[in-house]
Amino acid sequence: MTVTANNPVLPGCFPDPSVCRVGQDYYLASSSFAYFPGIPLHHSRDLVHWRPIGHAVDRAGQLDLGGVRASGGLYAPTLRHAAGRFHLVCTLVDGLGTSGNFLLSADDPAGKWSDPVWLPEAPGFDPSLFFDDDGSGYLLGTREIPGTGGRTEIWMRGFDVATGALAGPDRVLFRGALLDARWAEGPHLYRHDGWYVLLLAEGGTEYEHAVTVARSRQVDGPYENHPGNPVLTHRHLGLGYPLSGAGHADLVQTPGGDWYALLLASRMYGGRHANLGRETHLARVEWEQGWPVFNPGEGRLTEQAEVALPAHPWPAPDPVDHFDAEVLDDGWNTLRAPGTGAYSLAERPGHLRLRLLPRTLSEQSTPAFVCRRQQHIDFAAETALDFTPGAPGEAAGLAVLQSPGHHVTVLVTATGDGGTVVRVTERNAGTETVRGELPVRSGPLRLGVRAKGQDYTFSCTQSPDGARDIATVDGRFLSSQVAGGFTGVYLGPYATGPADGTGHADYDWFRYAPASG
Repeated sequence: MTVTANNPVLPGCFPDPSVCRVGQDYYLASSSFAYFPGIPLHHSRDLVHWRPIGHAVDRAGQLDLGGVRASGGLYAPTLRHAAGRFHLVCTLVDGLGTSGNFLLSADDPAGKWSDPVWLPEAPGFDPSLFFDDDGSGYLLGTREIPGTGGRTEIWMRGFDVATGALAGPDRVLFRGALLDARWAEGPHLYRHDGWYVLLLAEGGTEYEHAVTVARSRQVDGPYENHPGNPVLTHRHLGLGYPLSGAGHADLVQTPGGDWYALLLASRMYGGRHANLGRETHLARVEWEQGWPVFNPGEGRLTEQAEVALPAHPWPAPDPVDHFDAEVLDDGWNTLRAPGTGAYSLAERPGHLRLRLLPRTLSEQSTPAFVCRRQQHIDFAAETALDFTPGAPGEAAGLAVLQSPGHHVTVLVTATGDGGTVVRVTERNAGTETVRGELPVRSGPLRLGVRAKGQDYTFSCTQSPDGARDIATVDGRFLSSQVAGGFTGVYLGPYATGPADGTGHADYDWFRYAPASG
């Protein structure tokens, strides 16, 4: 039996995928940067259908993302299973408190993960775990070579996951496959047919991104460079190719002996713009002459991939969140912290209440913003809002966020003459421009945003007037190709207010779905 995967298998900003198998189950971790909860985890039975099962960083005090810059935070986890437990290593980049590489462990990936064991003796970033056939553990990582402008080396040491202790000499395994290779990173080590196989990302995570490989008969090297490197890239397909930046792969073997890769790539649309960020794709892998071959006969990522496993779909998620649960669904995020002072699900049951905090999306703080990933090029989102601004500066509605300097808001707010309007404001490279206004009456209304390609149209619905469009914004500036950084677009309820922060806005429901037709 086979099942057909439609790429990306995990749409939206789920980059740097790391996958491991335990029995018939597959688990995947990905980067989350400055968003909380951090390090999203997914579960699959067929490598095609993935369901969220929680986050490895999901509680206050576990680690500190406070003040982390946009696209700082949690980078490139590696997820592995050994001796009956799950282990995850990751890097906290540019934290204002403790930063660097750390280890988390859990008995159940959907359950509680440990507090971090910090690894101060592990330099650099992109740590990875390898467990040899005899049970020996190793920690790999990436560090820059000083004065080389992006040249890196892959190092390895013995590692005890029970204590977080490193042991033995620091061995340099590899410095990149190509001459003057930049950003050889994201190492993963495997055993195959008597070889130790070292898989890397190389070239940086944009257009030049690639997958490269080396191998050795001994775990500590020397590692032989594959003469056919890179084994996968899209850079030779040209700037006009619609799927770019393929790389940062992790391999997994099925019980039947078949191999597959999960890796990131970005869908370009409206020119070289990838608003959805770097998404998780699937590729078949075969072994020839001791080397992995990605998508044999194609040599690139394809829109579909056949997987030699029985299909195991999960129930489709409800496109509407009625905010009836005691906690937010796994698909929701806040910025940098749990945001417990920014929202409540209990004060008005069946509603999400946002407080009008004196914080905005342009700051490195935790504003009253509850958000989810944009996962489709064409989508429609809408919410029912109950809010009346009581003072100048109070505002509530929706936000579409790429970065502090690049976002769009559609907010109910007061005018200077005592009226109320819904205002669409674009913040592009730090400069704010009002793109449209619509006078409204006090009382409940619905706010929406729908995207068709790079056109984001913002609307308001209030009885008896019906739905009215306020403004359409060209969304190309919401791509990392314009804004910089590593993330895709997030959107959701957002509120802000004056210094006392005593007001609030209530959201009855929120709907997100791919656009039809």
